[in-house]
Amino acid sequence: MSLTDNPRPPLPSWITDAYEVLSTRIVGSSTGHDGVPAIDRERAVTVLTGVEELALERVDAEHAITRLLERGYLYEVDGELRVTSRSD
Repeated sequence: MSLTDNPRPPLPSWITDAYEVLSTRIVGSSTGHDGVPAIDRERAVTVLTGVEELALERVDAEHAITRLLERGYLYEVDGELRVTSRSD
């Protein structure tokens, strides 16, 4: 996608790295409340702060989740984070 299609700058690599960790965990998880793969938001923060390669503090993990929600990489239902389906 070119910048003319999306004028917003790309997310920093550490946030996309956090997305990769979370999306893998979500897709590989047992399902959420209504049968859709999901992870509790608090659990997601714990996962991100526990990944040595990311070396994120709690505030950084929360910021990454917020940015991923704002940009549509994830969405939240009843405190659970889910991966947004891509329309490739």
